[in-house]
Amino acid sequence: MRDSLLIKAAFSESTERPPVWMMRQAGRFMPQYWEIKNKYSFLEMCKTPEIAADVTMLPVDLLGIDGAIFFSDILVTGEAMGGDLSFEQGVGPRFANPVRNAADIDALETDVMDRLQYVADAIKVIQQRLNGSIPLIGFAGAPFTVMSYLVEGGSSKDFKRTKLLLHNEPELAHRLLSKIATVTADYLNLQIAAGVNAVQIFDSWALALAWDDYKEFSHKYITEIISKLNRKDIPVISFCKGSSVFAPLMAEAKPDVISIDWNVDLLDMKKRLPQGIAVQGNLDPHILYADRKVIKERIHRLFDRMRGEDGYIFNLGHGIMPDIPFDNVKYAIEVVKEYRY
Repeated sequence: MRDSLLIKAAFSESTERPPVWMMRQAGRFMPQYWEIKNKYSFLEMCKTPEIAADVTMLPVDLLGIDGAIFFSDILVTGEAMGGDLSFEQGVGPRFANPVRNAADIDALETDVMDRLQYVADAIKVIQQRLNGSIPLIGFAGAPFTVMSYLVEGGSSKDFKRTKLLLHNEPELAHRLLSKIATVTADYLNLQIAAGVNAVQIFDSWALALAWDDYKEFSHKYITEIISKLNRKDIPVISFCKGSSVFAPLMAEAKPDVISIDWNVDLLDMKKRLPQGIAVQGNLDPHILYADRKVIKERIHRLFDRMRGEDGYIFNLGHGIMPDIPFDNVKYAIEVVKEYRY
């Protein structure tokens, strides 16, 4: 896979066009996803290698993207550590036993790779199906984001409990984050050993944090995780909501790629980053609701801006929304693949 468009761009080498994949590309905007989802629970889909492979392959077969990302969820690490995880339709993920005190943190386990073996098994099945056609991206949730779900017991609008823990009991917060970081590094190395070709760290809720808090309670642990990865020939992508603010700090953790949200000019951001760090992004996913001429114009505008820059992967600033028309996503990928620098 070293010569694939995606891996070359991730290592800041020149490509004839930007490679394309999209966050949440194997998801709810596809009728074929629902054909599978209506038969199984979300966790059954994640934990059954053949089904996880079926879902992973949907955008490969139907959209022709340049990179697959295996089907799973960022919270499987929290579950493996001892979280009682479920997914409720219309509600999202829930932990029935939220982490609220020192005893709860102490009860979480870190020697848990045997509980995540289903992910390694799925990666092997997916790689057999991909058969060397395109790279497979592995991923994990960043410690702060996983922590927020464990502490809140699910999704949150204001992260009140999480922030109270950070501010009132920082030593407890660090104890929890340290445990999650240990598991996350082991988990990404498990994926690398199983055969993924790249990994992405998702810090979905980093934007909730003030600069100093991001530095202390998120960036510190992402730096630790990246330093522990067996990353020879495996590019590491760092993503957070808020990367338009945090990217220069994110670069200090030494990822190969930083995925940028849509709130900043991508070229300006790339020029602010150290030489040799690629960028990924940063189309506003809402553009994919628009008319085709708008989709094409916005993608071309982005590409014309990035012309002459090595180290660029096309993606969205965040994931595809569930009600974006499938045909619009397919069209956007066709526009990308027809473009030449």
